[in-house]
Amino acid sequence: MASRYLPPEWAPQDAVLLTWPHAHTDWEPLLDSVEPVYVQITREIAKRQRVIIVCADDAHRAHIADLLLHADVDLNAVNLYVAPSNDTWARDHGPITVMHNDKAEIMDFTFNGWGGKYPADLDNRITNELHHLGAFGDTPLVRESLVLEGGSIETDGAGSLMTTTQCLLSGTRNPTLDKLKTEERLKQCFGVKHILWLEHGHLEGDDTDSHIDTLARFCDENTIAYVSCDDASDPHYPELQNMAAELRLLCNARGERYRLVALPWPMEKKDSDGRRLPATYANFLIINGAVLVPVYDDPADTIACDRLAEIFPDREIVPVPCLPLIRQNGSLHCISMQIPKGVLTKG
Repeated sequence: MASRYLPPEWAPQDAVLLTWPHAHTDWEPLLDSVEPVYVQITREIAKRQRVIIVCADDAHRAHIADLLLHADVDLNAVNLYVAPSNDTWARDHGPITVMHNDKAEIMDFTFNGWGGKYPADLDNRITNELHHLGAFGDTPLVRESLVLEGGSIETDGAGSLMTTTQCLLSGTRNPTLDKLKTEERLKQCFGVKHILWLEHGHLEGDDTDSHIDTLARFCDENTIAYVSCDDASDPHYPELQNMAAELRLLCNARGERYRLVALPWPMEKKDSDGRRLPATYANFLIINGAVLVPVYDDPADTIACDRLAEIFPDREIVPVPCLPLIRQNGSLHCISMQIPKGVLTKG
């Protein structure tokens, strides 16, 4: 029988995919503040592994190369490809890599703009276009009709996959699939045996229908780091308290409870219109030898980094200022997608 395995984020990686913001995205008025964030993320990744960057057109490609060159980024570790894009959320329109009989396979799920909230026709074609351009070497690509975003799933690498009912069971993604049929598809695609559903948890400003990567993250087979709110006056308090109670009851595929690590609650961040922004420390990115942690010029930044340092003692903790990113409702993990080892390098 063919075996399938979804590598966890802490498994060895070949690269990280980024889709760069440009003037034809909602980032247009914010480019001066958001591009330096992308440059810093690229620099940190390029120190440790390859970076694959999606550019909107040839002029955009030249612009990005110039930015990186002047920021002393190692361009030998950067691959720039031209593919038109609607937006920049590579976690959700990018490829999800599985190991199929121990060989890497790129899965290209359908992306419909988080249930039709935003245009996504170009983003939905990016993975296929990158594959056509050779960005993933000779790794095979499988098109999948299931509507699924990478930010909506987390794996412990040991047979369990965690997600939220608000997202995967929303009627705007896969309306013909109920909970049981959704579980069947997830098990078929990823080779997992156990689906862990969270029914609670939401951040104001989030428009993904509660992606799991904004709320709770696997850090190893036994550990979950999660967003915690202990301020009873905050509107998030009831939902996040209920989510914490759910997490305490979760068991892995062996029937064992997970170790839980609470991440701090930052002060509320608002845009110029007074809209609350989804600042979350759960949106960190694990790469080879490091964890890139979103920080928000907040007193809780240091606490978040310290707690993650305890979880990841063998990785460097790298804070990345991400206030510009949350202006468009996402953060560091949302704009990136890891490419596991075996896609670009064999063995």
